Amino acid sequence: MIFQTFTILLACTLQVLTIPQGAREKDWWETGNFYQVYPRSFMDSDGDGVGDLKGIQQKVSYLKEIGMDGVWLSPIFDSPMADFGYDISNFTKVYPKFGDMQSIQELIDECNKNDIKLILDFVPNHSSNESEWFKKSVARDPYYSDFYIWHKGKPNPNGGRNLPPTNWVSAFRSSAWEWNEQRGEYYLHQFLAAQPDLNYRNPVVVETMKNVLRFWLQKGINGFRIDAVPYLFEVAPDSDGNYPDEPLTYKCDDPLAQCYYDHIYTQMRPETIDMVTQWRSVMDEWQQKNGGPTRVLLVEAYAPLKKVVEIYGEDGKLNGAEFPFNFEFLNYLGPTSNARDFKAVIDNYLATIPQGSTPNWVQGNHDQHRSASRLGPQKADAVNILLQILPGAAITYYGEELAMEDVFIPWYRTVDPQACTTDPVTFHKYSRDPARTPMIWDGKRNAGFSSSNYTWLPVGPDFRNNNVEKQRQQRGSHFNIFKRLTQLRKQDILMYGDYDSALLNEDVLAIKRELPNNRTLIAVLNLGFTEQMVKLSLISEWKIPEIMEVYTASVDSGMFERQPIVTDEVYVAAGIGVVLDYQVGKRLPEPRGDDPGQFDQ
Repeated sequence: MIFQTFTILLACTLQVLTIPQGAREKDWWETGNFYQVYPRSFMDSDGDGVGDLKGIQQKVSYLKEIGMDGVWLSPIFDSPMADFGYDISNFTKVYPKFGDMQSIQELIDECNKNDIKLILDFVPNHSSNESEWFKKSVARDPYYSDFYIWHKGKPNPNGGRNLPPTNWVSAFRSSAWEWNEQRGEYYLHQFLAAQPDLNYRNPVVVETMKNVLRFWLQKGINGFRIDAVPYLFEVAPDSDGNYPDEPLTYKCDDPLAQCYYDHIYTQMRPETIDMVTQWRSVMDEWQQKNGGPTRVLLVEAYAPLKKVVEIYGEDGKLNGAEFPFNFEFLNYLGPTSNARDFKAVIDNYLATIPQGSTPNWVQGNHDQHRSASRLGPQKADAVNILLQILPGAAITYYGEELAMEDVFIPWYRTVDPQACTTDPVTFHKYSRDPARTPMIWDGKRNAGFSSSNYTWLPVGPDFRNNNVEKQRQQRGSHFNIFKRLTQLRKQDILMYGDYDSALLNEDVLAIKRELPNNRTLIAVLNLGFTEQMVKLSLISEWKIPEIMEVYTASVDSGMFERQPIVTDEVYVAAGIGVVLDYQVGKRLPEPRGDDPGQFDQ
C-alpha cells in the first residue's frame, strides 16, 4: 500500500516559541489575514433579499472564528447602484438598503470588540452622475465646474454634434467620453457613463477626497482598500486643451475592448504614485495624532507588476501603501497550471517587490471567477495552504474558506453591468455575478442568507449539502482545515520563520518555513494532475527530519492531524496539500525494526 495509515497520537508538551533574537516585532497587518465581504451577499438581516451592515455585524463572531485580522467591505456608500456601489453619490453617507450611520458605527464597535480591523472600500477615481458634485459641475457652478474632466470634442466633418475628443475606451466596452446635452460638452468616464471621472488636476478635488478619508477615520475605520488606482490620472491636455489618441496594440480585434489599445495616456500615469503618497501622509498624520493600531492603505491596481510595486513607495519605505494587492495568481494561473507555474509566479513576485516591503497573496475577489472554479475545486485546500504558508499577508474572498464555486446565472437573472452591456450569447464571458452569489450559511431557506422569497442573486443549488454549518461539523472539511491554517499563521513560525521553496517535480511544490533550532514546517503541495510519492531528502540543501507529523492536510488526503509521516515517503494525490510539522524537543515516534510502516509511541 502506497500510503500507510497511522493511528498513533502524539502526547507531549509543546515548546513555547519566541520572537527570534534581533527580529523586529511585526505589525498586525504584516502577517495579517484579511477577508473581503461583499455586503450585498454576506448576510441579510431584514429579509429584503439584499445583505446589509446589521447582517455583517451578526457574523463578526464567525469572522473571529476563522481567524481574520482585518475585514474590508466592498462599497457601502450611498449610490444609485448602477455598478453595485462603485458609483457613489455621497461618500460620507451609507446606502439606505445597507443601513445608516448608526449601523456602521455598531459594526465598527462589534469588530473592535473582537479585535478585528474594519476597512472600507474607497473609490476615488469617479463618482456617480447622480451626485450633487456632478450635477453642479454640469450646471457650471464655479466651485464644481472643474471637478470632472470636460471637453467640447472634435469638430464633426459631417456637421452636427462634435465627435468624442479621443479614441479612449471605458472598461465597459464603450467610448470613454459621454456627451452631456445640458453642458454641451463631453465628460470622461473610464467605467460606466454613470461614473464620471473626477479631475485630480484640480487641487480642490484632491483635498475633498482627503477629507473623505479623514471623515471615516474619525468614525473609527482602520484603513481603506483603494479602488481602481491606475485610472486616477490621464495625460495632461496640451496647450489647446486637447488629448492624444492611444496607440493600437493589435492584441484583439474588438475596438471597444481594453486589449485593443495601449493605455499609455489613461492608466498608471506618474502622478498616480504621488497621489498615493499624499493619501499615505493623511493616514500617517492621523496615526501620529490619534495613536492606536496602524491604519492601512491597501491598493487595487491591475497593471504590470513592475508598475504595481511602485505603489509600495520608494525602496519599500512605506511612503506609499502598506501593499498593493498581488494579483499575479489571478493574472497568470488557471486550471491547467502546475507546480512549476505556481513557483514561477511566486518567485517572480518576491524578486520584484521592493526590499523590506510586505508580500501579500490574493486568490480571488468580486471581479474574478471564484478560485475553486478558476483553478479547480480539487486544489482548493492546497491553494489555501499555499496562501497561509507564504510570507506576508493573505487576502481571502468570502466563501473561499468553504471552497465555494461559481454559480451559473442565466441571462434573465444577470445584473452585472459588465455583462449587461453585451448580449445573451456572450454575456457569461464578462459576467461577475457567478462569484457574487449569497454566502452559504446553512441548509435552510436561501442557505440562511435571507428570509426573502427573492434574493438579489440566486443561491447556489448545492447549499443543502455544502454550507458553513455542515462543514463546521466535519473534522476534515475545507472550513476546519482553513481554521487550522489561520491558527498556525498567528504563531511565530509563520510570522518570523525563514522561507524557502523547492520544486520536487512538475506537479509537486514544497514550501519550507523554519525557525532554526526550534521548529520546521514543510507544505507539500501537489498542484498538478497525477498522484505522486515524493522524497523530501532529494532537496539536498534542506535538512529534513526523517519523521514529521501532519499539522493539517487536504480533504480526501487520507491523512489526519498529528499523524507521523516518513519524509522519504510522502504520498500526495493530484490537488492534495499537506503541512508537516517538526519541533525541537518534541518526541516523535520511532519506526519499529520489524515493520518500518508501523511506529512505537
